[in-house]
Amino acid sequence: MGLLDGKVVFITGGGRGQGRAHALASAQEGADVILTDIDAPIKTVPYDLAGKEDLAETVRLVETLGRRALSVVADVRSQQALDDAVSQGIAAFGKIDCLIANAGILTEGKVWELDDETWQDMIDVNLTGVWRSVKAVLPHMIERKSGSIVITASSNSDDPDPGIAHYTAAKAGVIGLMKNVAVEVAPFGIRCNAIKPGFIASEMTSWQGMLDRYAGHEGGTIEHMHQAGYFFNALPMPMMQPESTAKVALFLNSDLAAYVTGQHFFVDAGHSVLSRTNLGAVIPSAEA
Repeated sequence: MGLLDGKVVFITGGGRGQGRAHALASAQEGADVILTDIDAPIKTVPYDLAGKEDLAETVRLVETLGRRALSVVADVRSQQALDDAVSQGIAAFGKIDCLIANAGILTEGKVWELDDETWQDMIDVNLTGVWRSVKAVLPHMIERKSGSIVITASSNSDDPDPGIAHYTAAKAGVIGLMKNVAVEVAPFGIRCNAIKPGFIASEMTSWQGMLDRYAGHEGGTIEHMHQAGYFFNALPMPMMQPESTAKVALFLNSDLAAYVTGQHFFVDAGHSVLSRTNLGAVIPSAEA
């Protein structure tokens, strides 16, 4: 008996990274999965986003576990695309029991230097895209009076970091959205929770700009990223793998969490219990 036997899980951003990990973990516990991803660039995002080939590979991996998988190209900025993906999923599998609203992007820029387009893309994908995903599945879940929603937030929901104000704002907004959704859908037997990942190894965190950020200079490498993880985490590890969050989503989508809603869970190797040191402190001279 698996934790999700007989259930159908809808996953945005399912082509790779945490989305793929969610798909495989769900399938290992008995679920069929519906996967979406964008298959197109976003001009303000400086790394390649997942495409059809990534979705196809996730489908293949799910099917090797003996479960069914459906992939649909869909941009979470489009309500019509998400609504169509939900309709296709229901037509294929008969229902949707769980949503993992996982799609997201990560860019950087000082708050006073961010342009309108970079800010808006971040909000449109990481916050409004979550709302659109939730909106797409809720009519079906409300009709069935059953469902579980898990939203990918971030440790940055609580922990600001220089250079990612737009990301921090979007992820903090996701927590507020999650709480309000939980209140509104509780009378229908639907639960809504969020996961706040810390330092997760993925394509989103390993493009050259982020490697330079970890290194503190141009020419950053994966080794610099590994080293940065030890400073970020309380537990002695370089970084977490995407499977770390997938295990928590499994719990939240299962009957083990039948009485859990409106909650947000750090999955950050203890980062949230560390005190932050002001590495950028400006110290007045003795003459001042």
